Amino acid sequence: MTDDLRALGERELDVMAVLWELGSGTVTEVLDHLGVPLAYTTVLTVLRNLEAKEYVSREEEGRAHRYYPRVAQQAAQQNALSRLVTQFFGGSPEALIARLVEQHDVSPEVLARLARDLNRSGKRARPSPYKSEDPA
Repeated sequence: MTDDLRALGERELDVMAVLWELGSGTVTEVLDHLGVPLAYTTVLTVLRNLEAKEYVSREEEGRAHRYYPRVAQQAAQQNALSRLVTQFFGGSPEALIARLVEQHDVSPEVLARLARDLNRSGKRARPSPYKSEDPA
C-alpha cells in the first residue's frame, strides 16, 4: 500500500466506519449496520472500490466474502486531516481549530481542558498567529 492514501468518498467512508466498528464484515453485515438505506449491489460496488484502493482486503467465507480494513482508522483520520489543513486552511492547523471552535461554539472551559490535556501529554502548543490583543 502506498503512503499516500487516496481520498475516501462519502459512501466509502460510511462503509469503512462500519468495518472499523465491526472489525470485518460481509456485504450483508455491512448493509445491516449502515445508517443509510443502500442496495446490496451498491455496498458490494463500494467494497470492491475500497479493495481496489487498498483500503480493504477480502477472504472467501462460504459463498460470501468477508472484508477486512487494511487501513487503521487513525491513519485515515490523519491523512484526511492533513489534506483538509493543506487544501482548505492554507497549511494552518490553527486556522482549522479556530474554525471548529467558532462553528461549534466550543466553550472556554472545554478549550482550557484541551490545553491542559495537551500540556500533560507533552505536546506543547506552538505560538498561535491568533494572539489576542492585550492592551496591558
